[in-house]
Amino acid sequence: MRQRAHFTLHTHSMFDIGFSELLVIGIVTLVVVGPERMPRVARTAGLLLGRVQRYVNGVKADISREIQLDELKRLQSEMQESARSFEQSMNQEIKAIEANVQESVDSVESSIQQIAESVNDTPASSETTETAVAALAETSETPASTDETVKKA
Repeated sequence: MRQRAHFTLHTHSMFDIGFSELLVIGIVTLVVVGPERMPRVARTAGLLLGRVQRYVNGVKADISREIQLDELKRLQSEMQESARSFEQSMNQEIKAIEANVQESVDSVESSIQQIAESVNDTPASSETTETAVAALAETSETPASTDETVKKA
């Protein structure tokens, strides 16, 4: 039975160059280019490397701005949806409250009308008025305002 040898590849970032690699690159360049042209080639290589770094940094900044812009647009749409949902909820609550208030108003108006009819049908006496006020107080939530209404009728 043979055992397999496991080889692992070590991946480094693109510009992870150590001192020994730089030394080898320098010696090869010196041999290929020559000592007379070496300073000019090194200067040109430095300038090109600087341009490449600036270009890469510019691309990174552009990508970062685009990502932030997308996040802001997403956040804006979430906030708009939340505001629409809140507005719809509030409109529903307002309609429900209006319906309850209208129901209460209708109830009070019918009670007032019944009291007015009973006062008009019978001779005015303090007992009848007190009975009508008591009946109105039982059906209404605001007895103080109904007393004033009965006095007007």
